[in-house]
Amino acid sequence: MRLLIDDVTEEKRIDLYLAEYMQDYSRSKIRNEIKKGLVLVNSKEVKPSYILKEGDIIDINQEDLSPKILPENIPLDIVFEDDNMLVVNKPSGMLTHPTTIETSNTLVNALLYKYGSNLSDINGELRRGILHRLDRNTSGLLMVAKNNKTHEYLVEKMKAKEITKKYLAVVKGIVEKDNFIINKPISRNPNQPHKMAILEGGKESISIVKVLERFKDASLVEIELVTGRTHQIRVHMSSIGHPVYNDTLYGFGKMKIKTEEQVLEAYKLAFPKPYEGEIISLEIEKDEKLNKVLNYLKLNNASF
Repeated sequence: MRLLIDDVTEEKRIDLYLAEYMQDYSRSKIRNEIKKGLVLVNSKEVKPSYILKEGDIIDINQEDLSPKILPENIPLDIVFEDDNMLVVNKPSGMLTHPTTIETSNTLVNALLYKYGSNLSDINGELRRGILHRLDRNTSGLLMVAKNNKTHEYLVEKMKAKEITKKYLAVVKGIVEKDNFIINKPISRNPNQPHKMAILEGGKESISIVKVLERFKDASLVEIELVTGRTHQIRVHMSSIGHPVYNDTLYGFGKMKIKTEEQVLEAYKLAFPKPYEGEIISLEIEKDEKLNKVLNYLKLNNASF
């Protein structure tokens, strides 16, 4: 079993990480397996106290320790598909892939049911087919690779900035400029590790913002991601005093309209079709959460 570590699990000991994920096993058993060399990080033996870093790859060579991710018959809203990849419209409320705490009802569980082993496994069993993520309560377009060759192709296109991802968000307050760029580095919040923050020395993070509509004390904006950091839109918009509607993690505050967290949707996606070069451009309708907030604002021209 292979696990890829990203910045969500950064700054965590490997024995604690595996104990949280594999709750059927005691921490002492996991520590013993690590000491025996049956758990490797980047193909090397480590101590149970090893601190995981972004990009680390854990290989578990003990069969009974390997976490089981089961296929689940969950409907998929497939927007595009060919022999090499597909694009799904992930609903708000669904995790993209399993975590150390939740191993079911994710997009990966649904993909395993429909496609089985016909998904890329470069990022390990937990992320079969997954190229990029959307936060649990962010809905919208997400690419999935059916094989490793296509996975590598699309990752290279993302690195080369040849894939366009645009989002819609309702944010607090009237955003005055029609078009602007936010270029602020993002890293994990040292005091609240479940959050990200603008920090000197963080990773370069660039968002292009365009105002589509203004209300009494709210704005509908389109945001194009030049980079793709964890919580990037939410952190960037909060940093300029315009947090995403209902984003309580990043300071939205009291709400008049009840919705799930952050009113944010990945609504446009453009990418080169693997091995053909044709640009595939996709756009979806506003989701129920976004429409609910916009209808309220239009009818009442109200403030938050």
